[in-house]
Amino acid sequence: MTAAAGIPMINNFQDFQKLGQNNVDTALKFFGDWNKGWQAIAAELTDYQKRAFEDGTATFEKLAGAKSLEQAFEIQSSFAKRAYEDYVQQLTKIGSMYTALAKDAYKPVEKAFQGR
Repeated sequence: MTAAAGIPMINNFQDFQKLGQNNVDTALKFFGDWNKGWQAIAAELTDYQKRAFEDGTATFEKLAGAKSLEQAFEIQSSFAKRAYEDYVQQLTKIGSMYTALAKDAYKPVEKAFQGR
């Protein structure tokens, strides 16, 4: 018998077991890497939320101690600028993490099709 359409020929039961084990190993590695990627994204989002909350709390305390309307306006404007810049920076970072996760998740699939 010959291999059809680039599919490797399985000559005996040991070859079949080896093929199955390779597929299981690939799947386990994929899910492990996928899980690590999601954990990193979750940790990054948690850190961002913590920083944003702390900055908001500190800004509120500054506003409560403002001596004039101009000072309160300056404090609020400064906070809005910082919050926006931090948000855009965080959005870019999370986006690149999602992209890297998708690329890493695709690697085992790509490798499996290259082997055929």
